[in-house]
Amino acid sequence: MSPLRIGDVAPKVPGIEFDRPVGLFFYKVTCPTCQMAAPTMERFERAFPGHVVGIGQDPEPDLARFTEEYEMGIASVEDAPPYPISDAYAVESVPTLYLVGADGRVVEAVGAWDRDGFNRVASTLAELTGGEPVIVSTSDDGRPDFKPG
Repeated sequence: MSPLRIGDVAPKVPGIEFDRPVGLFFYKVTCPTCQMAAPTMERFERAFPGHVVGIGQDPEPDLARFTEEYEMGIASVEDAPPYPISDAYAVESVPTLYLVGADGRVVEAVGAWDRDGFNRVASTLAELTGGEPVIVSTSDDGRPDFKPG
């Protein structure tokens, strides 16, 4: 399956309506890059409450522990093997962050940890929600500019 591109119709996610902009953060609890990126999702949640959801490739109890341990601060949907949601989004590695607009189309996509990409998604989410622009990661927050998943 080829990766989703900007403008593609976003596949449905059980329990999530695309009636407003929504960020989808795909992750796995054992992924060190996901662990490093998790607190950034909490910054998204503070700036844009209810506009970012985790899609965790693990059982619900593990997702809950991860959220608490890594201070992720967002609700998550379980995407257990064989990973139907991740497959529908053609996720090749985690973390992956998609931003879906209120029209149900992909607006932004970032694979791996990419500081500029995550900040770009935050900027676009601010535009789409009428919120204040937010920088979710800075060069002095202890995270590298880029780290593959």
